[in-house]
Amino acid sequence: MTQPIRIAVSGALGRMGLAVAAAVEAAPDLVLAGRFDRPDAAGAGLVDRSAALQGADVVVDFSTPAASVALAGEAATLGGPALVIGSTGFSPGEIDALAQAALRIPIVRAGNFSLGVNMLMGLVELASAALSPAEFDIEVTEAHHRRKVDAPSGTALMLGEAAARGRGVDLNQAAIRARDGITGARAEGAIGFSVVRGGGVIGEHSVLFAGEDEILTLSHSARDRGLFARGALAAARWAVARAPGAYDMQDVLGFRR
Repeated sequence: MTQPIRIAVSGALGRMGLAVAAAVEAAPDLVLAGRFDRPDAAGAGLVDRSAALQGADVVVDFSTPAASVALAGEAATLGGPALVIGSTGFSPGEIDALAQAALRIPIVRAGNFSLGVNMLMGLVELASAALSPAEFDIEVTEAHHRRKVDAPSGTALMLGEAAARGRGVDLNQAAIRARDGITGARAEGAIGFSVVRGGGVIGEHSVLFAGEDEILTLSHSARDRGLFARGALAAARWAVARAPGAYDMQDVLGFRR
């Protein structure tokens, strides 16, 4: 009989941490190896990070950028376990630190673990390649619950990157992330971001291709937080047998050839 994959959960007291732990306990091929959160956190069943790393095949992490980087550094020093990271809002320096850790362990990092969102990314890239920037403006819109602390969301940035790839441009150069006051006319080729925060919205994302005479909207709506937990665990099953490297859901789902 195949041994179950041992999963530890980082950010265990957060919404996603709780959802991941519940999904692990419901899966016959997985076992919960430990739950941990920030050092000053208190909760039944929590262990410290080092103990969780020692007992896990994969750590699924929904915490903060700083906590994710520290986790990756310790895991890399130990030579494992594999990491699945769903934290968002990383700085360029933090992304570089994760890349260094991925030289020693497999790390799957994604702003969104939904199959539908990852399909949407592919469609956005195709549409942005086909629709001329002289004729169609691109706007990425997203809405999340009032407690989300970063903006635009990691998923919105992923969609912006997909649009930029389709047009062969650098998102950092094309992105418009804030508008206020007299902004002037929209620049050709700009990729705009619009953000809504309120209530208990799980996640709504749309990419608008606006022409003079027609508008194309590609969108995704999340109805259950469990879909992200299930996607993260699919990534964990995939990562456990992988060589060290930096991966994302496009790799996990076989969309990247």
